[in-house]
Amino acid sequence: MTYRSPWMSEELDSVRNLARTFLAKEAEPNHERWANQRCVDRTFWNAAGQVGLLCISCPEQYGGGGGTFAHEAVIFEEQARIADDAWGNSVHSTIVAHYINGYGTEEQKRRWLPGMATGELVGAIAMTEPGTGSDLQAVRTTARRQGDEYVLNGTKTFITNGTHCDLVIVVARTSEDPGGRGLSLIVAETQGLAGFERGRVLEKVGMKGSDTRELSFLDARVPAANLLGSQEGQGFSQLMQQLPQERLAIAVSAVAAAEHAVELAIAYAKERTAFGKPILAFQNTRFVLAECRTEALAARTLLDHCIGLHLERKLDAATASMAKYWTTDKQCEIIDRCLQVFGGYGYMLEYPIARMYAAARVQKIYGGTNEIMKELIARSL
Repeated sequence: MTYRSPWMSEELDSVRNLARTFLAKEAEPNHERWANQRCVDRTFWNAAGQVGLLCISCPEQYGGGGGTFAHEAVIFEEQARIADDAWGNSVHSTIVAHYINGYGTEEQKRRWLPGMATGELVGAIAMTEPGTGSDLQAVRTTARRQGDEYVLNGTKTFITNGTHCDLVIVVARTSEDPGGRGLSLIVAETQGLAGFERGRVLEKVGMKGSDTRELSFLDARVPAANLLGSQEGQGFSQLMQQLPQERLAIAVSAVAAAEHAVELAIAYAKERTAFGKPILAFQNTRFVLAECRTEALAARTLLDHCIGLHLERKLDAATASMAKYWTTDKQCEIIDRCLQVFGGYGYMLEYPIARMYAAARVQKIYGGTNEIMKELIARSL
């Protein structure tokens, strides 16, 4: 029996078909080239905007699609199902756009969101620093108010969309208040910004085509009007409010990737022969794939539960953390077992399963490590 997520609808089927068609034409043929150049083409963002795949869950009055997180989810799923780990749409549309929509002034939303929806502006968020990972309260980048400007100083690392970003939400310390109380979110418009520098492109184990690099700010002056929120010091609470959606987005891609890995392995096991018969005829192969399919379905039902909660605005941090850690753990386990079915070919990058294996590992790290997820869950007990 084919399982259908309870939050799916005919409208979402149309979005899925649009995303599938677009990605098959514009992304899938370019995976190897994007991996070699370490980023997608800048024009790809414009093409995605033209067909309506950017900021699809932002309000129509600001150029968005007027949809919900479910609209974003089907796009993430279609990316996972072609093993596309290069396009940073989840950061651009699901994270950056929603910080602006959630905390920006009317002027900020009208200035930035329409350009993000068309692909004219590419968004990034700069949280992580060389000395800080999941511990956001340890951020050292500073933003000192001088008249009508903030002067930014600091270095950020692991920044997705770092090469193409036109807007960067910078997590910076605006006061000496300890911990999260001194943090604010400030939008830096990078074009022509003196003191802003794109650092080295980072060489990663997987996700080679994902645009990831270091960013630095040396006395970079940003208008004080670019502060997100009504006053300084709201950054940490803003981050905590938005992180559940980010973690849910990671879970969406994790489950879809696991499901796709099982599909690839089953198809290969039916075609590949050993000792005169398809390898699916061997009990070990059948049992491995039976277990993987069962675990992928279990992950899907947990994910669907969380998506349903999120669509009702009831998803809390602990439950989102459950989804993020458990589905990404399962993603890595399932893809590893499916790769084994391919034998030596599974280790060859010409096979999608190999790229999926390399890309999966970071899912347990970014968005908050899975160890931090367990700590957040434990605090709710």
